[in-house]
Amino acid sequence: MLFVDAVFLYYFLPLFLALYFLAPRGAKEIVLTLASYVFYGWWRPDFVLLMVFSTLVDYSCGRAIGRSQAEDRSGKKFVVLSCCVNLGLLAYFKYANFGIESLNAILVQMGATEVAWTSVILPVGISFYTFQTLSYTVDVYRRDAEPVRSFSHFACYVAMFPQLIAGPIVRYRSVAEQLHSRTHTWAKVATGLVIFQAGLVKKVLLADLFGRIADAGFASSGQSMLEAWAAAVAYTFQIYFDFSGYSDMAIGLGLIMGFRFPINFDRPYTSKSITEFWRRWHISLSSFLRDYLYIPLGGNKKGPVRTYVNLGLTMLLGGLWHGAAWTFIAWGVYQGAWLVFERLCGRKTLYASLPSALQNGITFIIVVCGWVLFRAETLGSAARMLRSMFTPHHGWGFDVLQSFDSIERVAFVVAPIVIWGFSTTQEHARRLRGWWVATITVLFFVAISMLHSSDNVPFLYFQF
Repeated sequence: MLFVDAVFLYYFLPLFLALYFLAPRGAKEIVLTLASYVFYGWWRPDFVLLMVFSTLVDYSCGRAIGRSQAEDRSGKKFVVLSCCVNLGLLAYFKYANFGIESLNAILVQMGATEVAWTSVILPVGISFYTFQTLSYTVDVYRRDAEPVRSFSHFACYVAMFPQLIAGPIVRYRSVAEQLHSRTHTWAKVATGLVIFQAGLVKKVLLADLFGRIADAGFASSGQSMLEAWAAAVAYTFQIYFDFSGYSDMAIGLGLIMGFRFPINFDRPYTSKSITEFWRRWHISLSSFLRDYLYIPLGGNKKGPVRTYVNLGLTMLLGGLWHGAAWTFIAWGVYQGAWLVFERLCGRKTLYASLPSALQNGITFIIVVCGWVLFRAETLGSAARMLRSMFTPHHGWGFDVLQSFDSIERVAFVVAPIVIWGFSTTQEHARRLRGWWVATITVLFFVAISMLHSSDNVPFLYFQF
């Protein structure tokens, strides 16, 4: 089920909210958990069993770690068990197909027989909920979180549908108290509703439109220079509005139910370095990789060479987390290389002395080139796109604007204004002004009307 599905907007969400607010305080978690199972199992009910299994394992491991530490034992074997189960599930469902396909490609080159294999279907959102449950057991082991006593609370934490499919990655310790006790006010409901509406507007009116431009551009094999840049920038806008839109909708839904989820985007395209970009983009994933991978590897505490290796390895695995493909690996290496380079420069860039606007512009170009690797189907197509962007191999393409309709031209004007000229949705929501609420409400109904006349486009991060 998608947030932009008619079934969700007109049936599931109103029915759920009615049941949720009518339920006694002690039953709200049960209503939310069961509704989340329905939401998640709408496409494949059997995948709910996989999530329940992961929930049972990590709940049991967390309790076992707590008992061990109460007896002055570390409980290390239980956190190892949790890691093996979570990472094992992730490895099988997400990377088995890639591994077998890569092996078969090598076997064919050697003239050997391919390995017979039935493709594995990737459960939606498995990357997000396995990271959440894994962070819980690690935090309990580190004594950063108390072992949860109530299985219903933990099951609710894992399954809650607003952030289940595509984040943000919510750590248990950040919502532990809220699961036990939280307030429900009309102010929260109103603010959450406006944030939800803003996210849907981003998704439908901007992300999906730029998605069509990007799809056409990346599908072309002979782009001119400006056509290639238009496609690359369109995807750069698409992935931001798509993912930040989903995050807004998740945060808004959570607030309606009394939860305060962490922000996931903080105007990332205003960054003046790649280091800053990763402090602003997909904040929940960046902080997860820092706290559960980079720092355990040694962080910057074991000398400069080890720091560079840790940075590169963290971003390589971050790229691989997004998907099992050489393009994602290349994107991770690309991002890691820039982080290492900036660390070599003393956490600055070679263009740090330039005016602020130029620093931002250069960083944006670096990010755009990275998204080409991220979006391309193959490394070869990524290389062709990048060559077209930096050499007039197929001409300059000055007439590229003529290929866009009037709405697409307007979008290319509106998007930069929103990205560089406006505050984040959460900043606006701290103090709801009449003009902003009215604008979002009008645009929300425009977006709803467009959903009726077009096919729903899945959120990009559903595939991760």
